[in-house]
Amino acid sequence: MRRLTKISGVSALLAASLLTGCATNSTITSGLKSGDLPPYGAFKAENGIEFVVQPLTLATLPPKQAATPNASLTQLIRSSGRVDYKITSGDILSIVLSGYPDIAPPTTLNSSNPYAAGFPVDQQGFVQFPLIGRIKASGLSVPQFTANLQRQLQRYLKYSDPQVKIIDYRGNKFFIDGEVKQPGEFNMSDAPVTLYGAISMAGGAMPTGDSDNIVLNRNGVNYNLGLQSLRKMGSSANQIYIKNGDSIHVNSQSRNKVYVLGEFGKVEPVPILEQGLSLAHVLGESNGLNASTANAAKIYVVRDNPNYPQTNIYYVDMQNITSFALANRFEMQPNDIVYVDPTGLTRWNRVISALVPSTSAISILSRL
Repeated sequence: MRRLTKISGVSALLAASLLTGCATNSTITSGLKSGDLPPYGAFKAENGIEFVVQPLTLATLPPKQAATPNASLTQLIRSSGRVDYKITSGDILSIVLSGYPDIAPPTTLNSSNPYAAGFPVDQQGFVQFPLIGRIKASGLSVPQFTANLQRQLQRYLKYSDPQVKIIDYRGNKFFIDGEVKQPGEFNMSDAPVTLYGAISMAGGAMPTGDSDNIVLNRNGVNYNLGLQSLRKMGSSANQIYIKNGDSIHVNSQSRNKVYVLGEFGKVEPVPILEQGLSLAHVLGESNGLNASTANAAKIYVVRDNPNYPQTNIYYVDMQNITSFALANRFEMQPNDIVYVDPTGLTRWNRVISALVPSTSAISILSRL
């Protein structure tokens, strides 16, 4: 009697858990479900997020993103231009006085003259030169420094004609890291360096790098740049010149993906390449829909933007061949989620598959 009571108790427990699973549904079924979404309009989900549901039509098709730079980026482009190189602390100068080799000999490493290896610019921006002592160099162009040096030498030399050039650029630097082949610190010479040139000096972007997602930091201000976005604006990375102290970060493409969930042939993130990505391309890159389980009438795109109070949900019926034209025009954005609902029969089969182990256990226990 006690054994039968025990079996009955176990059976009741399994039956209760079975009924509970049927009631919650999601606890015993694999995968996701779209739930009871309204056909269109705004609603508030249980998690507190507000959504706007709308069918994908030509009227609701989001417009293509136009390159509209903010004011700071516009100012960066306008203020950027070629400038004359200014001597700075750390540079090494070659200064030759024609007719006075003992004072300033030609630059060479094999000489007992301490100035033969060049004249370094100290941390205060001065050069120590024979006869006249310390002379300001930092912040001046080479012609400006040459003219100043010549005026001071005229007090001591009858024919002063200094020839000045920079032989080692050590003062001006920029930094680049992220998805480039050779990240690090780079010296800047008197040849202006553009954003294109800076990336090239670092070996170019890696295959995993996103050339349309670059951050330029200048004096503590971040500028979000993109090579393709600049072209859409009618500008170019060759128009942005790097300055001393700038840092450049090339982001990874992992930040620029669309995520697919549900009944796809292949479920994995799809990268957005430089030329863009449409919903039709996402379907193709994911090996299409699962022919056995997918409900082609329920394909959803969830587009969330934390800067806006509402999240958009678009849905399209891909059973209609004319919908492929819409899908081809729908431009995906980073972090979009594309979800395909299973068919009702597929969901039912999953429920049954989840029930079979429980019912088998009850049957086995009942025979004990």
